[in-house]
Formats: sequence, C-alpha cells, structure tokens
Amino acid sequence: MTERLNSPRGGAAEKFGCPRLIVGISGASGVIYGARLLELLRPLPVETHLVISRAAEVTLALETGLKPAVVRSRANVVHAIGDLAAPISSGSFKTIGMVVAPCSIRSMAEIASGVTTTLLSRAADVVLKERRRLVLMVRETPLHTGHLRSLTALSEMGAVIAPPVPAFYAKPQTIADIIDQTLGRVLDLFGLETGLVKRWGEPSGAKDRPEPGDAGD
Repeated sequence: MTERLNSPRGGAAEKFGCPRLIVGISGASGVIYGARLLELLRPLPVETHLVISRAAEVTLALETGLKPAVVRSRANVVHAIGDLAAPISSGSFKTIGMVVAPCSIRSMAEIASGVTTTLLSRAADVVLKERRRLVLMVRETPLHTGHLRSLTALSEMGAVIAPPVPAFYAKPQTIADIIDQTLGRVLDLFGLETGLVKRWGEPSGAKDRPEPGDAGD
C-alpha cells in the first residue's frame, strides 16, 4: 500500500515535479538517523518516499520516544514494506536515488546479492540497476570478512558506503550535532544543502539549525 501524506516543500522543482528521494529505514541500531533525515528533507524541494521495516519500528521504540506514525508523517509518500508492486519497485519510476539510514547487515546482504525479499531491498536494487545514487549508512561493528566482501561488491556496483562515523573536527557539543553533521554530509552526495554542515576551512553555516521534532509533532 502506498500512502501520500504531504505535498513536497521548497522552491524550484523539476519540469515534471520535485525530484524524488527514497528513504529506507531498516532495523539496525541508529534509527534516529532515518527519522532525522526525513525531518531535514522537509524544507527542501524534494519529494520523499519512505519505506520502513517492521524491525525498524521495534528499534524505534527501543531507542527513541518517537512513534512510527510520527516518522511516517515526515515523509511525503509512505510505502508498505511488503508492497513489492509499489512505484519505487520499478526503474521506470524516476528518482534521484535512495538512502538507507541506518542500513542493517541483513538489508546490506540482500542488496549485495540481488535476492530481495522486501520493498526496501528491492527499491535499493532498482536504484543500483538504474545507475542512480544509493547511499548505505551501514551500522555494524566490528565487521567480519564476509561483511567486507559484500560491502566491496556493493561499492563495485556503484553504491556509496557511508557508515555514520562522527566528524570530531566539527567539535560537536551534543548527539544532535553529530547526527546532523553526518546526515548533512550524506545529503551532500545528492547535491542537497541543509546549511548544517560544518565544513573544513569554511565558516559554519549552522546558525539557524532546525530543531529536532519530538514525539508529538
């Protein structure tokens, strides 16, 4: 099932509408990255398509005070994890790519093998085959050789492996600072500017940072 919740926000749009970005949230630790990513995208001229796994909903309850409905409300369009007939399962549905935030090892392995069992891994596979940008925020440590081989295969296929590693040169003061810096750098890969990234050798642009929402937004 596909559910359209919000109209895209922002200014300039493509000829046939705003560019579309798929956001996948898997069940790995760090679901706050996906939840916050959707929040950062809301003011931008991008139509967000969310697919969230059932395991991610469990992790959301364990790690945050957010309800799944709140996270879904931050997306423009929400697709059910089992809906393999959703638009994002087809290469003919144009997007600028996909971010999986966070990306579990199971999801990573499915994408690497091409044997996809959910809409999340199927959508990622489509992004790869269409030569669009796929960014995987793989959340696991330490990694054994099998993990590393799968990650190498994904990189060779064109995926960007972007583990959520803190940038301490930015001198973060809070966990929110760490999260926003990491997500800002991920969105850099799509040419999307949040104004939150502290860039090496440049003045900070993070003066008017949007504050993270709470469970009631």
